[in-house]
Amino acid sequence: MAQWFDLAIQAFTFLAVFAVVNLAQRAIGSQLAVRRRLGGGDVSTPQFAEGSVLRDEKVRNPILLWVQSVTASGETKDTQKLRTDLSLAGFDQPSAPIWYVIVRFSLAIGGPVLLIGGLALAGRPLTGLGAFIFPLAICGLGLVAPKAVLDNRINARREQLEHEFPDALDLMVVCVEAGLGLEAAFVRVAAEVTESHPRIADEFGRLADELAAGRGRAEALRALAERLNVDSIRSFVALLIQTDLLGVSIGQSLRTYSAEMRETRFMKAEEKAMRIPVLMTVPIVACFMPVIMVALLLPPMIDVVRTLLPAMAGR
Repeated sequence: MAQWFDLAIQAFTFLAVFAVVNLAQRAIGSQLAVRRRLGGGDVSTPQFAEGSVLRDEKVRNPILLWVQSVTASGETKDTQKLRTDLSLAGFDQPSAPIWYVIVRFSLAIGGPVLLIGGLALAGRPLTGLGAFIFPLAICGLGLVAPKAVLDNRINARREQLEHEFPDALDLMVVCVEAGLGLEAAFVRVAAEVTESHPRIADEFGRLADELAAGRGRAEALRALAERLNVDSIRSFVALLIQTDLLGVSIGQSLRTYSAEMRETRFMKAEEKAMRIPVLMTVPIVACFMPVIMVALLLPPMIDVVRTLLPAMAGR
């Protein structure tokens, strides 16, 4: 009992110290942010206020910089592909590739160590061939699992963006036809669909911030298409760029594209509905057919057992 009481006291002390440090860090950070906004900070080094539309693209944590220098490979294509995949999954922070490497190698190394240590503490250490097979299998799983999770998140996010984009496009058509400019329409749509469509709202808000920071419209739109890698949004970006170059009415172009998007969604829904009979064949054959066969063949089989078999045996 005394041992559990000591552990509870230690856990409570640790949580209390952690909470105090966290609150103090937040208070100091808020005070520094206020001073930077008011110009009270050091003006010799350029710093951006919290919530600025400009993002810091460099990693400043010394531990993360050391991990990056140790694990960095000479092949730029692989590093760029990893950064692109993480951005498609929604992790566009500069330190995202470093954290991905840390998690991957932690799982690959920590999994076997936990397995061997846990079994040793439980009094059932691995021996023989299992001492090599199981740690290697867990190590391979730790290396493969983050990539599988990342691919799954990319596909899920792409599907969610494809589902959210047509509604945001309809609202943008209403905003543009009501007299708002394209930049103001992005801001308005991002503010209106924040709760119902958070992903497309974040992307439109980021696009509006880039335009407000002085980035060119065509460049910002192309960055949006590359960042999301969704076919409908790529077509939307190409439409806006061509409309801007040719001087065509943006409202009419958006209304036409919105009608095409609505028709495309209707066709996809029809395609899924037409696949239902084919998909229902498998459960029908696997579940209903055995029951039907038993119900049809059971009475004749009973008659055979009761009548035919005794007659053939001469009884």
